[in-house]
Amino acid sequence: MVVEAEGLRERIGEREREGIAPFARTPVLAVAGAMGAVLAATAGRYGYFGDELYFLAAGRHLDWGYADQPPLLPLLARLMDAFGADSPFVLRIPAMLAMLAGVVLTASIARELGGGRRAQTVAAATFAVSLQMLGSGHYLATSTLDPFLWTLLIWLLVRWFRTRADGLLLWSGVVTGFALNTKFLIGAFWVVALVAVLAVGPRDLARRPALWIGALIAAAMVAPTLVWQAANGWPQLTMGAAISQEVSADWGGRATFVPTMLLTAGVPVGIILVCYGLWRLLRSERLRPYRFLGWTALGVLVLFLLANGRYYYAAGMFAPLFAAAAVEIEAGQASKYWRWIATWPVFLVAAAIAIPQTLPILPRDALATAPEWARPVLADEEIGWREITESVAQAYHTVPDPARTGVVAAKYWQASAIDHYGPELGLPSPSSPNRGYATLPRPPEWAQDILFVGNDPSVLVPYFTQVREVGALDNRAGVPNVSQGMKIWLATGRNDTWDTVWSKLMDWGF
Repeated sequence: MVVEAEGLRERIGEREREGIAPFARTPVLAVAGAMGAVLAATAGRYGYFGDELYFLAAGRHLDWGYADQPPLLPLLARLMDAFGADSPFVLRIPAMLAMLAGVVLTASIARELGGGRRAQTVAAATFAVSLQMLGSGHYLATSTLDPFLWTLLIWLLVRWFRTRADGLLLWSGVVTGFALNTKFLIGAFWVVALVAVLAVGPRDLARRPALWIGALIAAAMVAPTLVWQAANGWPQLTMGAAISQEVSADWGGRATFVPTMLLTAGVPVGIILVCYGLWRLLRSERLRPYRFLGWTALGVLVLFLLANGRYYYAAGMFAPLFAAAAVEIEAGQASKYWRWIATWPVFLVAAAIAIPQTLPILPRDALATAPEWARPVLADEEIGWREITESVAQAYHTVPDPARTGVVAAKYWQASAIDHYGPELGLPSPSSPNRGYATLPRPPEWAQDILFVGNDPSVLVPYFTQVREVGALDNRAGVPNVSQGMKIWLATGRNDTWDTVWSKLMDWGF
């Protein structure tokens, strides 16, 4: 029996080794190391991004769910804040590690698809210079962890297709559970992927008990947040509708979805490899066992386009498309006129484009004198949050009755900044009726007056005897904060309960 067991293990090992190249450890890890060095050098250069402040605020009020997201990011933000002592660098360590792992996983997907050393390196480098992925490594956000988890899931699936090791399907359920606790988007992947597998194969995936056991694991992991959503009236659905309206109003709607998504894949190499990888997954005989990935990428794109979602919702499909393109280029399938795209000079150009577009390269002290075109795009969303909170504190300390005055911000970014920096400036815990912050603690009943941060106080007029302007947000950090000039109002004499008033103030817009 021992001999038979050893023989079985040996045959399994031979099957796993058959037709697969060694992992290109040195070049792939070199690419990951270069990406990590750039991310680490810039992670603490400015300050928190507005959404990061929100995750920190939500993490101080842990729950099984929030109106705008599942619970994983607030929990992770709380854990990192406990380690980091108010450090953006420490908070962003999971984001950096996720993107470095994404580099390795993309190379591993290329390896599973039959790629050798060159294909693995090309796939890894394309992931590293993608504007979406490089920029995601700079922030702790759902848009960082979600594509990483999609990439990990796809690697598990393509490895299963080669090895038929059902334990991988169980791990796929675990990864899906984590993804569902980050965003609910992975559900779209599974719906489309299962349809694609049934249509083009391999159909035995759906017959594997391990797949459905994995589904039960994922369901158990997401059950608490679904219960929370049901108990609170499914606010995620309202949030989805608000995002769709925002995309139409501010992001160009469906007309810009595909062009923007392609641009964030990387200029020029990512754009070309996404398109080429999709085409080859649908047409190549070499990649025929993985044709479902091409149809899944198309189906996911169509679903998010019809839902009028944000362009980066589909970024989780970048890695397999990069990998498929790299495998076909290595195999000589690309025209000689296009093989230049997978050369180091092109990747250096792509990095030179991506790094200043997505990361804070200029030191903070140099921003005040730098021309506007040279400032990073999101500098005004990272710098100045403490300074604008000081403006609120200055106004608060002049109100007639601080003991019964609460603080309310019209939008969740300003509320999050006040929550983070306000306690040391003598401010009470803030509230906001905006998006997910609305389900965090509302103003206490003792707050008969409020200091309101927002440009439009008209929503307060029916519920207070007097509303008057008492100041404005002023960032003195050298680069105007996105909140610069926002008004501060004092509303006195509340005439109804907060239960009634709060429901009237709810706002899902950005």
